[in-house]
Amino acid sequence: MSIDTFMAVTRLFGAKVKRREDPRFLTGRGRYTHNLSLPGMVYACFVRSPHAHAKIVGVDVSAAEKSSGVLGVFTGAELADKLGPIPCAWQIPNSDIKVPRYMPLAVDKARFVGDPVAVVVATSYAEALDAASLVKVEYEKLPAVTNPEEAVKPGAPQLYDDVPNNTAFVWRASGGDVEKAFDGADVVVSQRLVNSRLQPTPMETRAVLADYNPTTDEATVYLTSQNPHVHRLLLSLVTGHPEHKLRVVSYDVGGGFGAKIHLYSPEVVLLHLAKTLKKPVKWMETRMENFTATIHGRDHIQYVDLAADRTGLVLGLRVKSYANMGAYLSTAAPGIPTILFGPVLSGPYRIPAISVEVVGALTNTAPVDAYRGAGRPEATYILERMIDILSRRLGKDPAEVRLKNFIKKEMFPYSAMPIGLVYDSGDYEKAFMKALELSRYSEWRKKQEEMRAKGKLIGIGISSYIEICGLGPSSVARATGFGLGLWESTIIRVHPTGKVSVYIGGHPHGQGEETTFAQIVADRLQIPIEDVEILHGDTAMIPFGMGTYGSRTTPVAGASVAIGCDRILEKARKIAAHLLEAGEKDIEYVAGKFYVREMPEKSKSFAEVAYAAYGAGANELPQGLEPGLETTVFFDPPNFTFPFGTHICITEVDPETGKVKVLEYYAVDDCGNRINPMIVEGQIHGGIAQGLAQALYEEASYDSDGQLLTSNLTEYLVPTAMEIPRIETAETVTPSPVNPLGVKGIGEAGTIASTPAVVNSVLDALAHLGLLHIDMPLKPEKIHTALRQSNPRSKTF
Repeated sequence: MSIDTFMAVTRLFGAKVKRREDPRFLTGRGRYTHNLSLPGMVYACFVRSPHAHAKIVGVDVSAAEKSSGVLGVFTGAELADKLGPIPCAWQIPNSDIKVPRYMPLAVDKARFVGDPVAVVVATSYAEALDAASLVKVEYEKLPAVTNPEEAVKPGAPQLYDDVPNNTAFVWRASGGDVEKAFDGADVVVSQRLVNSRLQPTPMETRAVLADYNPTTDEATVYLTSQNPHVHRLLLSLVTGHPEHKLRVVSYDVGGGFGAKIHLYSPEVVLLHLAKTLKKPVKWMETRMENFTATIHGRDHIQYVDLAADRTGLVLGLRVKSYANMGAYLSTAAPGIPTILFGPVLSGPYRIPAISVEVVGALTNTAPVDAYRGAGRPEATYILERMIDILSRRLGKDPAEVRLKNFIKKEMFPYSAMPIGLVYDSGDYEKAFMKALELSRYSEWRKKQEEMRAKGKLIGIGISSYIEICGLGPSSVARATGFGLGLWESTIIRVHPTGKVSVYIGGHPHGQGEETTFAQIVADRLQIPIEDVEILHGDTAMIPFGMGTYGSRTTPVAGASVAIGCDRILEKARKIAAHLLEAGEKDIEYVAGKFYVREMPEKSKSFAEVAYAAYGAGANELPQGLEPGLETTVFFDPPNFTFPFGTHICITEVDPETGKVKVLEYYAVDDCGNRINPMIVEGQIHGGIAQGLAQALYEEASYDSDGQLLTSNLTEYLVPTAMEIPRIETAETVTPSPVNPLGVKGIGEAGTIASTPAVVNSVLDALAHLGLLHIDMPLKPEKIHTALRQSNPRSKTF
């Protein structure tokens, strides 16, 4: 059998293999931190500030200390000299950044509702909860500020004495002659856009279980993490516990969406408590704590100007953004509204001149950091809304304007404004035309006119996007102020029987990497997928890795797996040549067997070669070749990857109530080669659901005193399956040249594209009534009010 025949019949790369992790989840056998228990385990409960901004005058713990089962009560002042501040790991250069001290427990001030000020430890959770209610904190309430634009104005309430005007940083970037572009433009459209604040709302809230062995000085922290090794490093830095004696374990994680990347107070405090009390200490986040104290996402106020000529050719873009950072700078916070936002403001279009200024504002709200897409959705929303607004001004079809401005496929690699980010590959027009065809765009335009004549409001929204993925490269990460590199590592261990264990530094939490990576290995090594296991989540076992986020795990960690497999085969081929008494160049490898070219009867199976590698007898290994069949790979990509695509959404707006119904949704995405199309589709569907949620339902909101108004699932509306439309997908395939798999990443594409697609669709339905923009979320009452204001005499409105 030839190699070509084998590959055509049995390749796992590109196959719709069922997710191998699903059976344990579907049968209740997932291993979550919430469910872990250790002998002698005790429980922690945090006392949190009910005020958004207040001086802590005093803390009386006497009643709590006397409460049943209480082992200790600890305040911020008590721990201030024992624990360091929680670090901000992305301190962007050339921004005059000011990083306020972020103590694990508030010491002098509480700066947002939910800020932890004390912690109680008791023998049961109920006792800890009861005792926490007995801690009396005397506060001196201060004025609060929650709006980022208002926060940086003179006279606003100040969160920190050493951060004037609450301005944590001002970041600027520009490319091309922006002034000339606007001076020479036939038309300039301007719009204030609000990218609403979101609460990540994973199914599983956060949890921490810390254990300490005083005889060995070894500590183990079980937690819900997207990046266990990074958590271990940060915990070591903050607590002073030696990194080599600290183990972080993150088993199954029930969703993260970015919220489980960062270091929070509980993991720091519980490690200290476990060492102090010499007992395992557990904390389980309530849903209210999750809403009030886990990081939020987005929350930008943006002023945008777009310049074009009369044909619709875009000449320049100008953006000023006020990014709400919350009360503290979280782990990666400064990089999200700057480095992951500004460089992709040109999207898939040729825009010769762009300038952007981002003001990072501290406010009396929960810290804001990475949420699915992290900076890329905000950039895409700006661009796609402004393209639609420009189209309305010119009286042109939004599809026509997009086609006019796309980067052409023959222009790649393309240096994009404002900083010269090099897009590696793409064919944006091909994906766009496929989306128009898939959605029957022309038919819907005709139908839209017919329905309007009958009083129905039908909208067609387009969103074309690119995404920066595959984070590294490390050189770029370090140059932009990130505290670590962004490479990934893999250990591949072939056992003597030929079975394979793969240890990865990333941490899947819904992405299906246990399946995808097993497909890479089984395909590359040409062995049954059942012979491959993927291991992750335990720093005592896995190599150092940066984690799973930013649609980077398969392009970076997956690439390291592929390289490792190639190295394994390279060594195995040497052993096989020795065993078969042939030259290495004469050895073929097909279907798990090494054989001498044109002599298929002389062969050794992959398992036989593996056994020989460990046998290490005189006649089993070539002279000078070390025993074993194992390799460690570090892969640092030479560039980012750039997935792209076009989404089209069809909506109907009820003119009497303002309610939006999504009729149809179409997505054409190009993520390079698809290892498992079924998993890719799942990621696209999930991303679309979250983007649609921001467009129509979700918004975290505070009142003027800094009280969170959306602190439960009654007020914070998360869509169910009933609200998600049927989604029809298609793809184009433009392999990435920056990794050996040709993959680009897909985890966030749906979120990035869907929000502007839905909003553009709704505004398209209302455009003929004079409504050009409504800020998200497009709830019925907001649309109804806008309709009445646009036509106050209409009985319908």
